[in-house]
Amino acid sequence: MRIYVRSLLLTLVATLSYAQLTVDQKVSDFQSLAALYAKRYGPYEWKRDALGVDLFNVAPWLAKVQATKNDLDFYELMGQYVASLNDAHDTYQLPSNFQAYLNFTVDIYDGKLLVDFINRSRLPAAEFGFVNGYELVSIDGQDAQKLLDGLLRYEVAANPRSTRRLAAQLLTIRPQYLIPRAAEVPEISVVLFRRPDGNMESYRIPWAKSGMPLTSVGRYTTPFSVAAKRSIASSYNGMSSVDPVTDPPAAEEVPEYLQLLKRLQNCRLPDKAVNGFGAQVPVFAAGLPTSFVLRQGKSVQDPFFSGVFGANGHTIGFIRIPSFGPVNPTTALIAFQNEIAYFQANTEGLVIDDMRNPGGSVSYLNAIVSYVMAARWRSIPFELRATSEWVTAVSSAMVSAASAGAPQSYLDLLGNIKTEVLAANAAQRGRTKAIPLDDVTIDRDPATDAKGNVIAYTKPLIVLVDEMSASAGDAFAATIQDNARGPLVGWRTMGAGGSVEGWEAGTYSLGYTTVTESLMNRKNPVVTAEYPTAPYVENIGVRPDITVDYMTVDNLNRGGKPFVDAFVAAIVAQIEGRK
Repeated sequence: MRIYVRSLLLTLVATLSYAQLTVDQKVSDFQSLAALYAKRYGPYEWKRDALGVDLFNVAPWLAKVQATKNDLDFYELMGQYVASLNDAHDTYQLPSNFQAYLNFTVDIYDGKLLVDFINRSRLPAAEFGFVNGYELVSIDGQDAQKLLDGLLRYEVAANPRSTRRLAAQLLTIRPQYLIPRAAEVPEISVVLFRRPDGNMESYRIPWAKSGMPLTSVGRYTTPFSVAAKRSIASSYNGMSSVDPVTDPPAAEEVPEYLQLLKRLQNCRLPDKAVNGFGAQVPVFAAGLPTSFVLRQGKSVQDPFFSGVFGANGHTIGFIRIPSFGPVNPTTALIAFQNEIAYFQANTEGLVIDDMRNPGGSVSYLNAIVSYVMAARWRSIPFELRATSEWVTAVSSAMVSAASAGAPQSYLDLLGNIKTEVLAANAAQRGRTKAIPLDDVTIDRDPATDAKGNVIAYTKPLIVLVDEMSASAGDAFAATIQDNARGPLVGWRTMGAGGSVEGWEAGTYSLGYTTVTESLMNRKNPVVTAEYPTAPYVENIGVRPDITVDYMTVDNLNRGGKPFVDAFVAAIVAQIEGRK
């Protein structure tokens, strides 16, 4: 029944192609979107001062809204308004499940758009002879780099390199929830490649299409119900919804106070098409040392990929953290604790892979950090957008926690958040001071056992980062660096520096948007050439101590071995520097 209702609603939206929204309806929905950001957007002052983007200046946008000729143009404009913030967390989405796919992907290596995945079940080598490493030159006669320039606004990711890499995926994958005119691709495209030897090869590749194209929302006078809008949002946003008529109640309801904390602590990007993004196996797995012995990762159910290897006479541990949002956090933490115990007893140094990490939960992040900090450490607090809604929601959650018999620590945490929001409102500040969202203290102790013995890893370590280390992945890197626990090796992180929440965005157009509601606050102000000096992760990212670029042709062709060689040298240097 639930699937049928979702499909029916999408069908209704997709088939209303005979009418368009009125100007008044479009203006109303844009004003709703702008008001949502005005009320809830945490980094407003940062974007205004650092990027020159003032979301309160809506007059030029309203003029553009009134000038749109059809619904798809209007959707384009709504997306552009959100994209103007250059915030990796914030994306405006259409109510569409349509997608077109050429069954291969490209990414940017040494500045070139190179093939790095081919779905051979749809593009057999006998007919489509191009291989990984071929350069994408054009699609239907249009230069691929220029096409990419036009796609950047659909995958804004806080900094130019991350944005360009994510947008490169859209050259061959066109989801309409991001790209309003995605359904306008032809049945077959002529794709031109440049081989490594410089010769050209051309192929006629069909677009694999799924879902229902959205051509317009249609003109109507009665808005859909909230329940209907949520059902549509759920269908394309990977969320679940419950049909109260046919679905049984959940076996165990999540208490209101835990639901609120989950909202506050959400630091995660949605799934992206970049190879290895959120994946269990590291992107450079093929290049790991021949001495590598796998521990975790033998089963797809394992929450980590881990092992040990030898280098220069040293035994070194390795563990990849795919995300900070595992299916079962309790099981994952037990597994991590066991791996750390093994590494502490059997290795001289540790490599932690935080690359291509989409983020997750703040509380899980800090629990993981506690197992790799040898001494008292500073967590990453947040400047939370102070709204009356948070006061109401936290007050209600405190009642829920008390009635549920929740541990006092939860009541203390909620009470502290409420106090700080009220203080910010009383002082007429848009955000709270920097506060923790998972505890009452910013400074934390290492992980200990029941007897108070430290069970954290105490030996040298390094952390691998790249421009796809995002959100809680950013925060992990920042925490390691702020506490001088070990060098970061790789590339600057994405700079998705806050917590995020999803909201309906338009009664008539049925859009959906995600809104950053806080700012991560680091121990010390960060000085860069691109931005004002500030203690933020947003846009700035976390800069590596040892710069190594994975996105090279050499790494693509050799399974990441040059990158592996570089980080092995870095951890060996850390080990030998301690002796």
